[in-house]
Amino acid sequence: VELVESGGGGVQAGGSLRLSCSASGRTLSRYAMAWFRQAPGKEREYVAVINWSGRSTYYADSVEGRFTISRDNAKNTMWLQMNNLKSEDTGVYYCAAVRASYSVNYYPNEYDYWGQGTQVTVSS
Repeated sequence: VELVESGGGGVQAGGSLRLSCSASGRTLSRYAMAWFRQAPGKEREYVAVINWSGRSTYYADSVEGRFTISRDNAKNTMWLQMNNLKSEDTGVYYCAAVRASYSVNYYPNEYDYWGQGTQVTVSS
């Protein structure tokens, strides 16, 4: 599975961005997917997870209520709608995929496929 993120950029605090993750190589319907982010000098952290069907979603406390993860398996695409952005949301955002299972995967080392990342910069 090859993953490519897009949609990052610079925005002022309180603004919105929508990230996209497009997949090629295999259908995404067999994979759980997630968004992670990494700020300078910090470890990569989980942002949101979506199960293979899109019916179940999970969010880090820091983004709950502001971010929405979604997917369209027919389009082999996942999105992250980010509203009310804060300066602490700044970082490189990565999409990731792992073969679907009964467990929810929150840690980077649980994921098999990664995109190259897209920069999000929120200025206050």
